[in-house]
Amino acid sequence: MPRPISDSSHRIDRPLARYTGTTIFLSRWLQAPLYLGLIVAQGYYVVRFMEELHHLIVDGGHLTENDVMLVVLGLIDVVMIANLLIMVIIGGYETFVSRINIRNHPDQPEWLSHVNANVLKVKLAMAIIGISSIHLLKTFIDADKIDPEVMLYQVIIHLAFVVSAVALAMIDRFLSPKSTADHAAERARIEESGP
Repeated sequence: MPRPISDSSHRIDRPLARYTGTTIFLSRWLQAPLYLGLIVAQGYYVVRFMEELHHLIVDGGHLTENDVMLVVLGLIDVVMIANLLIMVIIGGYETFVSRINIRNHPDQPEWLSHVNANVLKVKLAMAIIGISSIHLLKTFIDADKIDPEVMLYQVIIHLAFVVSAVALAMIDRFLSPKSTADHAAERARIEESGP
């Protein structure tokens, strides 16, 4: 009597399916140049930060208090965008391309120990809200030069970001199959097993 072939062994015996699966799995590396490109974009923001800081130091004595606040908010904005880029670069690479082997590294970001697609989405949403808040604050500081209708639309857009972030956080908390603690435990188990 012939032995029945299980689904898994049947799939392994089919070369086309095996090569297709391998090709699809390897296609994740197509994202690596995208993350490297984001590193270049972050370099641009470092240069822009230094230019704004130089402007503040050199022209600081001639600026009004509002102008100083706007320049400082611009600096904070650049830093928050850089933080967003780091989260996308490291978290996205770790989640979608390959694990970054930084086990027990003293500088490992805390959030990286339990990163997954849902956690990354929530963190990105929170970073976008922070950036939007800075832009909104800059608008309010310069309110006398801005059309009230533009300000209203900026507030509405900001509130849309807030509602979206709250919805993502609630989905992650209540509908995600694993809690953050479970993700951290799973990550620790994977790291202990080694490459």
